Amino acid sequence: MSGAFQYLDIIIFGTIAVFLIAKLVGVLGKRTGNEEDAARRRPQPFPVRRGAGEQAGDNVIALPEREAVKPIVMSGPAADGLNRIVAADPGFNPSAFVNGARAAFEMIVAAFANDDTDTLKRLLSPAVYEDFTAAIADRKSRGWTQDTTLIGLKAADIVVANLVDGEAQVTVRFRSDQVNVTKDAEGRVVDGDPNIVAEVTDIWTFSREAGSRDPNWRLSATTSPDA
Repeated sequence: MSGAFQYLDIIIFGTIAVFLIAKLVGVLGKRTGNEEDAARRRPQPFPVRRGAGEQAGDNVIALPEREAVKPIVMSGPAADGLNRIVAADPGFNPSAFVNGARAAFEMIVAAFANDDTDTLKRLLSPAVYEDFTAAIADRKSRGWTQDTTLIGLKAADIVVANLVDGEAQVTVRFRSDQVNVTKDAEGRVVDGDPNIVAEVTDIWTFSREAGSRDPNWRLSATTSPDA
């Protein structure tokens, strides 16, 4: 009799086990062999960056594709110059250039205020670098420091573009809100006001050899709006 009960227990436990397995499969889903394809279709939260020692299947390291050149629809004096630059350098994109110029503007403003000549050397032409470093040296000789807070970059517009002897030159007018204060060695304000936000207009020209392998533009000239 006890053997019959044991047999009945086995049947009951077996039925429960089959039920649980069926529920588990229903919750987790079945493997179909297409999981790898589904993973490839699922968007990645971040771009995949290959390490230095990893290579793609064809032994070519994947790089971001170059952004397609967009038609220039600008009007005014800059349009002809931009078209000449694009003709000499099909990879030039005015929209991408302006984004880069905005980033460069912020970096240069901060580097000049912080006496960061290493950063300036990478971003400025030799002539402009000499002017900037001379101003920094003069400031240091007086024991002065400059505190610049860039509140916001309100606009960056291409106003002139030229192609001169193979060199692309693009002039941008920046309008920004800044707080600029110069202090002496004792911390006294000698120029500016820490409580005043001023709208500043800068007109900067960036240059680069058209078609060069070096993608970097450098600040080659600065002028004031009244010049």
